[in-house]
Amino acid sequence: MTTLASPPALGPLLARGALCSPFKRPRAAAGFTGERLVLPGLRVDLARLAAYERVCGFPTGDDALPLTYPHVLGFPLAMSIMSGRDFPLPLLGLVHTSIEITRYRPLAATGVYELAVRVDRLAPHRRGTEAFVVTELRESHTVVWESTSTYLARHRTGSASSPPPREPEEDPVPLPLLDEWRLAADVGRRYGAASGDRNPIHLHPLTARLFGFPRAIAHGMWTAARCLAAHGTPPAVRARARFRAPVLLPGTVTFASDGTRFELRGTGETSSRLHVTGRVDRL
Repeated sequence: MTTLASPPALGPLLARGALCSPFKRPRAAAGFTGERLVLPGLRVDLARLAAYERVCGFPTGDDALPLTYPHVLGFPLAMSIMSGRDFPLPLLGLVHTSIEITRYRPLAATGVYELAVRVDRLAPHRRGTEAFVVTELRESHTVVWESTSTYLARHRTGSASSPPPREPEEDPVPLPLLDEWRLAADVGRRYGAASGDRNPIHLHPLTARLFGFPRAIAHGMWTAARCLAAHGTPPAVRARARFRAPVLLPGTVTFASDGTRFELRGTGETSSRLHVTGRVDRL
């Protein structure tokens, strides 16, 4: 366990990860036993929180942390681990594929917390290797919020000749359409300023094209947060989101939910394309 005095700066971490990435050769059998990073005495920057709430659609002015905000707090610690030389997967091209969040009770924005992040394990995936990143928020030594994110590094697995397993089927019952959102071109820049995640694929069309995207794409965690803000969450809750396809900016998407399951789909040029699926369950 390593105890930090302050959150690490994301910019240098992303630069370090980008520089190290070309020298890493991921493989299905890769192992990793990284350190657990702990940040005690954490207080939330309320101005930054308000900017996050505005861009994601959460209510502002309440003394409450949105369900997804501790992920933002833990992201620099996760990047500190995954940008390190000993982490076997390259940071460039690492794709956030899912997140599961459990909140055990409401969290005050003015509270004092201990934040801990670790890579729980690496696991083979039919398209490469997945990293499972666990984030925990404690108050008075009690876990009050936790999440597990999966990040996929795509690479050859040595089993290309065998057909890939079928993905679990979604419930065929259509979800009620609740809203349509027109997304501005600057959503990625606004979310990046509020969250600190200024990955170039989210900021401008030119930098996104360097990574194979025709336009900038929305952050996966912005799409999850926007859906959960629209869906609403009870005080004690478990929420899951799976990121299926990037959302191009600017663009238009539709939000649908039946009160438990939710999804985000494209319209127009990406008509009916499924971007995000998830569900919300009361504990």
